[in-house]
Amino acid sequence: MKNKIFTAIIACLILFSLQACKDSFLELKPKGTDLEDNYYRNRQEAYNGLIATYDMVGYQSNSYTSKILATSAASDDHYAGGGGSSDLPNLQAWSDYSVDPAVGPQEDLWRRNYMGINRANILLSKLPDVSMDDKEKSRFEAEAKFLRAYFYFDLIRYFRNIPLIDHPLAGDELYEVLQVAPAEIYAFIESDLTSAMPNLPMQVVKSTEAGRVSQGTAKALLGKVYLQQEKFDLAAQQLAAVNGEPGQTSQYGYRLLDNFADLFKVDNKFNSESIFEISFTNTSVGDWGCITCSEGNVMNILTGPRGYSVGAGGPDYVSGWGFLPVTTELADLMKNDPRYPYTIIDMQKLADEGKGSYTPGYMDTGYFLEKFAGRESNRWTGAGSFELNFPQNMYDIRLADTYLLEAEAIVRGGGNAGRAAALLNAVRDRVDLAPVAATLDNIKRERRVELAGEGHRWFDLVRWGDAAAALSDRGFVAGKSEILPIPLLELDNSKLEQSKEYGGTK
Repeated sequence: MKNKIFTAIIACLILFSLQACKDSFLELKPKGTDLEDNYYRNRQEAYNGLIATYDMVGYQSNSYTSKILATSAASDDHYAGGGGSSDLPNLQAWSDYSVDPAVGPQEDLWRRNYMGINRANILLSKLPDVSMDDKEKSRFEAEAKFLRAYFYFDLIRYFRNIPLIDHPLAGDELYEVLQVAPAEIYAFIESDLTSAMPNLPMQVVKSTEAGRVSQGTAKALLGKVYLQQEKFDLAAQQLAAVNGEPGQTSQYGYRLLDNFADLFKVDNKFNSESIFEISFTNTSVGDWGCITCSEGNVMNILTGPRGYSVGAGGPDYVSGWGFLPVTTELADLMKNDPRYPYTIIDMQKLADEGKGSYTPGYMDTGYFLEKFAGRESNRWTGAGSFELNFPQNMYDIRLADTYLLEAEAIVRGGGNAGRAAALLNAVRDRVDLAPVAATLDNIKRERRVELAGEGHRWFDLVRWGDAAAALSDRGFVAGKSEILPIPLLELDNSKLEQSKEYGGTK
C-alpha cells in the first residue's frame, strides 16, 4: 500500500524550506523537510507551502514523463522516438496507442496532478489559522485555488472519470473516494477560478514574483475551460479580457513579441507574451539519484538529435536522446512558413551542408524539435548531471495561444467574425504572413504551426473531434483513445472504477 498515490501524497506530505534563486520565485531548491502537522505556523511557512504547490506544475517523473512530452508523443506532429521501441515504454504506448491500464503515461500524469491538488488542499485548509496579513493571505488562497483548478483541468481532459477531492483526506477517507460526473468537476474548476480572480493581482511584479499567477492567468484558464465545454460565448468573453485589442498591449500587460524566434531564447523568460510559464533552472544541481528532484528542463536533452556532431558553422546542439522526432507531415506543412527554422531542425539539410551529423534513432524522420533542443551554450558545467540541468522555461499558456482560442470560440459560437479575423491575422502578421479569412480550418492550421511542439496539439485534436481522422493510422480508436485508463495502482483497495473504454464499468 505504500506505493498507492493517494496514500503516499496524503498520509504524510513533506514540505520544504527553500532558498531563492535569481530568475523567479519558483526557482527554488528544497533543503530540509518539515512534517505537515507541524507546519504553517507563520507567513513564511505558508509561502513555502504555496511554492510547493506551484512546483508540481513543472513535475517531471523519474521515467521522464511530463505533460508536454507525453501529449506531444500522442499527437500527429511527433513520434515517441528515442533509441528503440522499448525506450521509455510508457511514452511509446501512448504514441502508438497500445496504452492499456498497465502500460502508458497515466500513472505519472495522475500522480503529478493529484499531488498538486493535495498540496493546494492542505494549504487552503491551513491558511485560516496562519498569522499573516489578511490581503496577502487572500492572495495565497486565490493562487492555491487557481492551481487546484489547473490540475483538475488536466485530469478531466486526460481521464474524464476522476474523483473530486476538495480537502485533505485522512483515515478511511483514503479508501472511500468515488469518481464523480465530469460536469461536477467542471463546475468545481469554474468555481475555484471565479472565486480566485478578485484576489489575484492585475499583473505580477516580474522582478520578484515572476511565475506567479495574475487575474489574466485565471481568465485565460477559465476561457480554456469554457471552450472545452463548448460554452463559446463565455469562453470568448474571458479570452477577450485577456487578449485586449489584437496586436496591442492588453490590460494585463500581455503583448505579442515582435520576433517569433525570441519566444524560445533561454534568457527571455516571463516575457510579455507569457501568461503561464513552466519554470526551470540549472541551480538545483539535479542528478541521477532523483530525476524528479531536479528543477532543470529534461526536455532539452530528450528532444535533441542522437549522436549529434557539429560541423563547420553548424548549430551548437547538445547530443540528445532523439525523442519526439517531428513527423514528415508537420515538416512539409511548415517548410514555407517563416516559423519553420525556429520550430524544426532539418538534420538532413545540415548534413548536406556539412554543418552537422547525427545517429538516426527510433522512428527517425530527420526532423527534430528546434524549440527545445539543448545547446552547448546552455550546458550546465557545475555540480549535478548536465543532462538534467537545462534552464529553458516552457509556456503552458501564451498570448498567441489565447488569441487563437478566442478566434475559435467566436467562429464556433457565431460571434464577431471581424474580431476573430483580427486575432488570427495578428498572429500571422507577426511573421509577415498575409491575412486569411477567419474560418475554423484556418484557425486549426494556425494553431498547429504556431504552437508546434508546445503540448497543445493532442488536446486540440480531441476537442475538435479530429483525433480519430488524424491518428487512426497510429492506432487511435474513436470512442476510446480520447482518454487514458485509470492507473491500475489506483484501483487496488479503493472504490475507484476503471473506465469502460478500458474494460471497466465506469
